[in-house]
Amino acid sequence: MSNHTGTAHPEHHPSAKLYIGVLVALVILTVITVLAAGVNFGSPSINVVIALTIATIKASLVALFFMHLLYDKPMNTLIFLSGVMFLGVFLGFCLIDVNAIPEIVPANAKVALPVAAPGTPGAPGAAPAAAVPGAVTPGAPAPAATPAPAEHH
Repeated sequence: MSNHTGTAHPEHHPSAKLYIGVLVALVILTVITVLAAGVNFGSPSINVVIALTIATIKASLVALFFMHLLYDKPMNTLIFLSGVMFLGVFLGFCLIDVNAIPEIVPANAKVALPVAAPGTPGAPGAAPAAAVPGAVTPGAPAPAATPAPAEHH
């Protein structure tokens, strides 16, 4: 039989007061995140950095206290941080590739048409498109093909 009395890792049970304190900190940080989302800090990049910083602090609190990494063996913390680091590296590779991907426009998307120059069909003050021979209104169904007249012999 094994003897578990002399374990190298003593059990540490945090108090409920500590958990409530962490909960209050998480709620406060969540309120700060919501309030910061409504503020324009100058550029979208700064807004993202602020939001990710707050999210990182919240994730650290959860990992340290609710996942017990603060009281666990250092090897478990190292394994956890290695996983987080590799996730960051893989996401970084994806972000490098974002600008190389062409923009995907769905087939049913409403695409803004360029503004026509004055005097051209469709321009303000010009003749309606239906009055211009051969003109097709954008978005309108194509005219039906008329059958060719039959030849008589």
